[in-house]
Amino acid sequence: METNRIGKESLEFLKTLSVNNNRDWFQDNKKEFKEHEKNVKEFFISLMERMKQHDEIDKFKLFRIYRDVRFSKDKTPYKTHFAGSFSRAGSALRGGYYARIKPGETFIAAGFWEPNKEDLLRIRKELEGNAGEFRKVIQNKKFKDVWGNLEGEELKTAPKGFDKEHPDIDLIRKKQFIFVRNFTDKEVLSPEFISTVDDSFKAIRPYFDLMSEILTTNLNGESLL
Repeated sequence: METNRIGKESLEFLKTLSVNNNRDWFQDNKKEFKEHEKNVKEFFISLMERMKQHDEIDKFKLFRIYRDVRFSKDKTPYKTHFAGSFSRAGSALRGGYYARIKPGETFIAAGFWEPNKEDLLRIRKELEGNAGEFRKVIQNKKFKDVWGNLEGEELKTAPKGFDKEHPDIDLIRKKQFIFVRNFTDKEVLSPEFISTVDDSFKAIRPYFDLMSEILTTNLNGESLL
């Protein structure tokens, strides 16, 4: 059965977890956690089925609640959110989708979080040569109404081998190329939330189409596949 809603109880559980983030409490409430995890997973799977109507989705991954604290100053053992990612199918379709459910801090994201060095150089070389089409896509009014501005980590100066005075250096120095959309708890609990998220992911397609074309061709436009 399709689950179209995030339950209010799931948000309340995460709030309670945030102030009881220890193993004893979690073990005492693990059965309830599993129920909320199941609800959120079913919601994400329902979302994926909708996404398949406008994109080729290969798989969905629900991230574990357990934190890796080995290299972190924060030693709390559990995440206080549910999160999942959706992978596009095949080597020709680039870009990824992400969704996080957290009280007061829910967001979805799409784009390129950690492009490998070859992809990153290819993107930068494309922008160095001509960023016009890229800017046209991301500055389209309908696109910006949904996703706002391009986000992601960036260098403070030009990457090695690029001119720091280049007119598109604001794009070239990016290390990530992502878009983020935030939601209030009221929006998350709305029956329209799943449709809003699906429509948002559908709206990212012009960006994904352009980036897929860039990343599957060389600078002469010849296919690399």
